[in-house]
Amino acid sequence: MIRAIRPFLRGSTYSGMLFACGGALASLPLLPLALLPALAWHPAPQGARIALVLLVWAVLVGAAGLARTTRRALIVSARRLLGVRLPDPAAAPRPAGRTLPAPALALPSGADRWQTPLWLLLHVALGWTGGLVSGALLFAGLALPGGWTGVWAGLDLPGRVVRVNGGWPSWVLALGCVLLAAVVCVVVTNALRWSAPRLLGPSAAERLALADERERALAERNRLAHELHDSIGHTLTAATIQAAVAGELLSADPAAARAALRSIEESTRAALEDLDYVLGVLREEKAGTAPTRTLADLPELLDRVRHAGAVVEPELSGEPAQVRGTLSRAAYRILQEGLTNALRHGADGPIKVRVAATSDGLELGVVNRTGTGTPTGTRTAAFPTSGHGLRGLAERVRLLNGEMEAGPDGPQHWRLAVRLPVRWSA
Repeated sequence: MIRAIRPFLRGSTYSGMLFACGGALASLPLLPLALLPALAWHPAPQGARIALVLLVWAVLVGAAGLARTTRRALIVSARRLLGVRLPDPAAAPRPAGRTLPAPALALPSGADRWQTPLWLLLHVALGWTGGLVSGALLFAGLALPGGWTGVWAGLDLPGRVVRVNGGWPSWVLALGCVLLAAVVCVVVTNALRWSAPRLLGPSAAERLALADERERALAERNRLAHELHDSIGHTLTAATIQAAVAGELLSADPAAARAALRSIEESTRAALEDLDYVLGVLREEKAGTAPTRTLADLPELLDRVRHAGAVVEPELSGEPAQVRGTLSRAAYRILQEGLTNALRHGADGPIKVRVAATSDGLELGVVNRTGTGTPTGTRTAAFPTSGHGLRGLAERVRLLNGEMEAGPDGPQHWRLAVRLPVRWSA
């Protein structure tokens, strides 16, 4: 019982009726144009001229539904007044290697193109029908009680006419008219609410565009997460170890302690640049130029690791300087993650870093000792292990069509080896 009454108590039921009547009123400016053909057709019968007016009026209303702005306005108003979930028209999917202007939207095609005109015709028809019927019922409900306006109601039965002209029957009939008006509002609102997702919902092209947009947003978020993990993770690891080193050397070797503190300052400043860029992208602000770290910045990276107290043994061969663009940036991040893991989980002993640029590939390697303790020999708290670093590296290498191996190398060493295909610049 309560469930049956609930639609009559919802404000959205009557806001939906208001939405339907708004569509009916919005079609009025098209009525004078629909009257022109009927006025020019004088010899036609009255019924034919009325049918012609309604037909031309329907065509004009349907044509208005073909406009992109009309559909957007209908979606916004249906979302607010009907309470249905309708996504905004999505941008068209971008073909590979091409960029489309921002305002370009996925326009419905084929059968989808006629969904909005059909919705608009249904909207206007329900608005006029529901508005006139509910308005007449409400007027009767207000005018019938006590016959104070002289209005009376009658029912023509076979052989008899029943007339209500005051007294309690008029109040009962008035209450029935008001309830019927509420029923009309419920029927019209539910009809619009049922048809809105089916006729105003995303077309096939828009569903593809929405999926493409979600995929690009997810890929961008994953890329930013990898950048944050590689950059901020390395900086915090190195800074933690360097702070421990500076604390131990503060009284014994102040110069070395100051050098460690300077290294912390330099590395955190670089990490702040990365963080500012990523936060700007996440806030959808106009982000500046993305900080670029390439193989040319490898000496600076190795110096920061040395300032953390580790012994680094680089082995460079070939021409790494010839590696350009995305490959060089990815190689830097791979080595950065390998060195970060060596600082976090490695033991005393040298960290061997290998970069070999050959004619058909770029080989990267990081080897460190495993066991207890840290490369600096200090006693710091154990770093947590999440496993995101190696998964991120594997995904980065896979996107570059490379190969990766990570695991124990003998009883006391851990080895990270990556091979990436190289395209030499002319």
